[in-house]
Amino acid sequence: MRVEQIAVFLENKSGRLAEITRILAEKGINIRALSVADTADFGILRLIVDKVDLAKESLRAGGFTVGKTNVIAVEVPDQTGGLASVLKVAHEAELNVEYMYAFVNKSSDNAVLIFRFDDMDKAIAVMQQSGFTLLNGEQICSI
Repeated sequence: MRVEQIAVFLENKSGRLAEITRILAEKGINIRALSVADTADFGILRLIVDKVDLAKESLRAGGFTVGKTNVIAVEVPDQTGGLASVLKVAHEAELNVEYMYAFVNKSSDNAVLIFRFDDMDKAIAVMQQSGFTLLNGEQICSI
């Protein structure tokens, strides 16, 4: 139950994020979730989109450095303690969270947590054994 995510490396300068979203919009690519992390010189934009390969190709053609990685999407009740319950299981299984971000669909009672763990296979097994629902890319794009 892995989800493909693209990571875009961008200079920390005005207009770069707008350029990325313009390219995606022109190609009819829908962004379902995103996260931006930055340093003084550059940023990493992580995106879950409905057309991964087209997004990757289009952004590369636009001069951006783009990679593709796998993440796990864990669905939890949108209530106090949802994130804590997943992190408790991860801690007990000695899984390291490399990064995470989340999104909420207000027409649902659930939130979706996106994780990159140090051991993805173990994380998938542990989360499923603990009763968490893992979503695939198609399910995320239909939310």
